[in-house]
Amino acid sequence: MKFFCYHPINEFEPFFESMGLTGSELDSILPRDLLCLKDDGLLLENYHALCNYGVSRGMIGKIYREAKEVFSYDYGVLRSTLYSYKDMGLSQTSVIKVVVSSPSLLIGGVNGDFRKVLDMFRSLEIDFEWIEECLSDNDTYDWSQVLGFLNFICRLDYSKEELRALVKTHPGLLLEGSGRNAFHLVKILLKLGSTGQEVASLLLRLPQIQVGTFVKNLVRCLIFLMRIEMDSEDIARIVRAHTVMLGTLYLKKANTVQTELSIGSKRLRKIIKGDPYRLKNWALGMKLEPLRNSGENQGTRLQKKEFLLNLGFIENSDGLEKALKVIRGKGGELQGRFDCLLKAGLDSKDVIEIVKRAPEILNQTTDVLEQKIDFLVNGLRYPASYLVEFPKYLSYTIERVELRFSMYSWLRDQGVKSPQLSLHTYITYTDEMFIRRLVNHHPRGPEVWENMKSKHCL
Repeated sequence: MKFFCYHPINEFEPFFESMGLTGSELDSILPRDLLCLKDDGLLLENYHALCNYGVSRGMIGKIYREAKEVFSYDYGVLRSTLYSYKDMGLSQTSVIKVVVSSPSLLIGGVNGDFRKVLDMFRSLEIDFEWIEECLSDNDTYDWSQVLGFLNFICRLDYSKEELRALVKTHPGLLLEGSGRNAFHLVKILLKLGSTGQEVASLLLRLPQIQVGTFVKNLVRCLIFLMRIEMDSEDIARIVRAHTVMLGTLYLKKANTVQTELSIGSKRLRKIIKGDPYRLKNWALGMKLEPLRNSGENQGTRLQKKEFLLNLGFIENSDGLEKALKVIRGKGGELQGRFDCLLKAGLDSKDVIEIVKRAPEILNQTTDVLEQKIDFLVNGLRYPASYLVEFPKYLSYTIERVELRFSMYSWLRDQGVKSPQLSLHTYITYTDEMFIRRLVNHHPRGPEVWENMKSKHCL
């Protein structure tokens, strides 16, 4: 007892932990000048208001985390807000589900955007309890964003029955990312020249797949087509005609397909334009066999071999065979790309070493190589000689490098104590490793990362 007299227990710590808040969060929320719960009457009043209404203790922590000001409301205010939502025609279980998944609804009285969404559901004869089943306690919803997408699809050429069917068949259009994923899909389609009628038709035909996954697959296919330098008009035509197929297809990267098929961009473009459904054969996990070489390709191989032998590759060596498999282009094209590296100020011996270590970098046009080198030197402030140390830098897109560099710099500016990493290290991380080892080391890291990613999206 004497020990506790001099070291009293902070009652707020086990209280917050019982609400589902983690130990890492406690340091920033524990009151500095209070030890006993009874000294914060409003906190207890609002906690009891939620418990008495039926909100489970483990879920109250999420409300505290996202709408802390609710726990400072005067006596009776929070209880009144909860019953105001019930007076809108929601059942008690629906109110609980909504406020747990969207704690911000408890801030400032009844949320006007949520009321409008509810009214629109009623006009479509959609029971909100059905939508309630689609809500997740682990997600947070922005009802102004949901309302925005709901208003958008209401302006499309749908009958009331079609609109109701769309919402009930694909609730993810409204709820995944609070409609942001669906807006991203629409934005892509409109950029490619789709009409409002075509967008409306596509949304009705969406397969049973998460909207976010559909969008990521579609973007991956777009990047594939751009990597093989297909004309923008052909890209738009193919994507608009085969959107559903492309959105359900997790395509391999362009350089992987070209290497496995042992063909160049020109022949690959011709195959796709002739039969876009061939793309389905190049999904991740599909085994590909090299295509038979035409006479023209045999001639190209001889040109590539001569070019590589002139750089110092040894006849019949493993290095030469590997380079012949991954390098695409005619002798003159390869020489132009080699010269592009020389113009960056590199010594010819260094350029040869770069090509031997990463021959695939010569698959890019001189314009792309010049842009990447310019970004390395003027954007990242690295000397061109850094390519000798890290030749695979040229294999990554500028968007990836800029995104990773910006995030790493932000973390360093925020004082995150992470290892001093080289560009080479964090550029080559997989997305999962980058997030786990760097992004998650700051509380706002995931949010900042997603915002940065959105700026680099199509």
